[in-house]
Amino acid sequence: MKNFREILNNVFLDEERKRILTKSPYPPHYGERKIDGYREWIPTRSKLAAVLLKGYRIDLKPNTKMLYLGAASGTTVSHISDILTKGIIYAIEYSAKPFVKFLKLARERKNIIPILADASQPQKYSGIVEKVDFIYQDIAQRNQIEIFRENFRFFAKDKALGLIFVKARSIDSTRDPEEIYKDVINELKRDFEILSYDDLSPYHKDHIFVYVRWRK
Repeated sequence: MKNFREILNNVFLDEERKRILTKSPYPPHYGERKIDGYREWIPTRSKLAAVLLKGYRIDLKPNTKMLYLGAASGTTVSHISDILTKGIIYAIEYSAKPFVKFLKLARERKNIIPILADASQPQKYSGIVEKVDFIYQDIAQRNQIEIFRENFRFFAKDKALGLIFVKARSIDSTRDPEEIYKDVINELKRDFEILSYDDLSPYHKDHIFVYVRWRK
């Protein structure tokens, strides 16, 4: 479409209106607008959309195999599903209530495998999930870095990529978020190459993303 520029497979930037959209044959999933076959990707509802709108590029190919930790009701997964047209998303969610809505999405899409499980116990779904190219994590827990690392140990291919979102207040509500982020980066450097990181303002308060490559 006019003024739409493709920045990833099936992801388009509307430069005039400063928004991104995914090309999709599917209906809206969370109340987003659909415009001539494109679903608007709302950055205040999806942290990955915020990352892309801030100008960062994440290496997601059509055939990428992904493990997604913290799928919730599937807002972001629905857009990643539009991108990974020949790939697969193993999507882990622990809470039953959002998982019910997520199941509806998974029934519509051939490339989503929904798994009701605790992401801190990867051994319990190791019989379902194969080795993957990419691990995506959006879990607000104090031990979220260890959860991320353990899932890489179980499921990551050599030099696999990862994207983790960190909410400072979930780790320690009494400390300065900037101090927490420095600790997070230093902890991740033990096992990962840091490709990029930034805060998610103005779309999400007290959050950063860290984009990494597994050193193993």
